[in-house]
Amino acid sequence: MGMTSPFAQAQGSEVEVSVPTQDCTINMGPQHPATHGVMRLLLKADGEVLTGAQAHLGYLHRCAEKIGENVDWIQYLPYTDRYDYLSAMNNNLGYSLAVEKLMGMEVPARAQWLRVLLVELNRIASHLFAVGTYGMDLGAFTPLFYTLREREEILDLFEKICGARLTCTFIRPGGLFNDAPDGWLEKVASFADRFEEKWKEYDTLLLRNKIFIERTARIGALTGEEAVAWGITGPMLRASGVDWDLRRDQPYLVYDQLDFKVPLGEGRRGVMGDCWDRTEVRMAEMLESLSMVRQCLEKMPDGEIQHPEAGLVLRPAPGRAYAGVENPRGELGHWLVSDGTKNPIRVRMRSPSFCNLSVVEHLLPGTMLGDAAAILGSVDIVVGETDR
Repeated sequence: MGMTSPFAQAQGSEVEVSVPTQDCTINMGPQHPATHGVMRLLLKADGEVLTGAQAHLGYLHRCAEKIGENVDWIQYLPYTDRYDYLSAMNNNLGYSLAVEKLMGMEVPARAQWLRVLLVELNRIASHLFAVGTYGMDLGAFTPLFYTLREREEILDLFEKICGARLTCTFIRPGGLFNDAPDGWLEKVASFADRFEEKWKEYDTLLLRNKIFIERTARIGALTGEEAVAWGITGPMLRASGVDWDLRRDQPYLVYDQLDFKVPLGEGRRGVMGDCWDRTEVRMAEMLESLSMVRQCLEKMPDGEIQHPEAGLVLRPAPGRAYAGVENPRGELGHWLVSDGTKNPIRVRMRSPSFCNLSVVEHLLPGTMLGDAAAILGSVDIVVGETDR
């Protein structure tokens, strides 16, 4: 770069001084609150501008898929809780649907409606945690205390129906482990009646907050074409304007009997697919999930909650099956292969967090170093799922 000294100015001449520079390498993690788990993001910066980013994974690798080959079909169920530990019910459902597809098993109607009710409650709980912690990543501590308040109510409901709050192991191949206890559905209805007013508080505290808007609007924008090319799914895909939701477009359980909208990013703060749009889509999805919970309560049939052949030891016929579900972070898929024995010979999982994280290497270069946490937080990964 060129510099002019005061002495040279006095003499009426210029002196060119060459100052060599090189990119600075910064480790974001592996212990960093914005990574939401043990993960290292290797950043390269030229001054305050990022020139590169690379995610280093594996700190939480637990060999989950290999373990699946050494336990039976039911014994593997608790491992699914620990992929995305914020969405245990949804994980249980994804695995159970794949096993049921392999066995050609259709679960009773009451079990299907209860499953939808449970996974939509879990979607609300997951998004509450995502939105609250995202605000904290950007310096807004108060919204997290508000969102955790309602999330605790949902976890209390889970504890009453299955005895666990976080790692539920409740939705199982063939149905559910037990029916809802007396009065439980009424408690869900009571929560649903209160939640919408509470949602307005998060909306005011975070989405309409001027500082939050400045930190997220027009930051980390991802076009619809880029999102599809990178294999992005879930709220992050829909925030880029891509109208795709497995619950509607490839319906499972009783989603084809529910009336719900699919929220999309609209670029209302400047650019479609930016960090603000991703947060708004998650906020809107909570209200749609609430609507589905109410519909499930209204249409809940009586009857059995387990298929008569759903024993503790399953032996699916030889074959292979894939089932995908719309998890809070995107499409969770399970690819299972059976040889007719009580153990799978292959368990393979499609992790939405792993796929969505890959685009960070594309989003971060060219942005400011101070925006790295804002962009990474808007992707909403759970490292237990990326590493598994």
